[in-house]
Amino acid sequence: MSIKVGDQAPDFTLVTLAEDGPQLVKLSDEYAKSNVVLVFVPAAFTGVCTTELCDLTSGLSAYEELGAKVFGISGDSPFAQGEWAKKEGITIPLLSDYEHKVAEAYGIAYTSFLPEKNLIFGGVAKRSAFVIDKNGVVQYAEVQEHPKDLPDFEKVKETLKGL
Repeated sequence: MSIKVGDQAPDFTLVTLAEDGPQLVKLSDEYAKSNVVLVFVPAAFTGVCTTELCDLTSGLSAYEELGAKVFGISGDSPFAQGEWAKKEGITIPLLSDYEHKVAEAYGIAYTSFLPEKNLIFGGVAKRSAFVIDKNGVVQYAEVQEHPKDLPDFEKVKETLKGL
């Protein structure tokens, strides 16, 4: 079962690839400073994931104006994410859930990702979005069952406006 509105967001520490190398990002440190939007995507270098994170990058100022920090999370290594970000111009911080522990903690891990396309690896995060307030409480949660379906980012922004 996935995390719901009103739940305490499971804390985590994940790796991001910064300009000066790998750095650790702890969720509770981030929401202590601002509201946080977590956007989980199944995999780097895929069409829908690339479009989603490029769109978030181009609209990042709207989230910043609403006092939120946006993070993209996938099960890829931070080095693959870094190459993806460089190639596609993605500027939101990407967090590596390489061991799929955060996807599992949030209850959004696929048992088998697109088996009809022979992509049977498990643990990959379902496409989803969570808004976490400064107390670490989930204020918005949307999990998509099909990887081509995007979260409703207008509802994400509406939630942020109410915080």
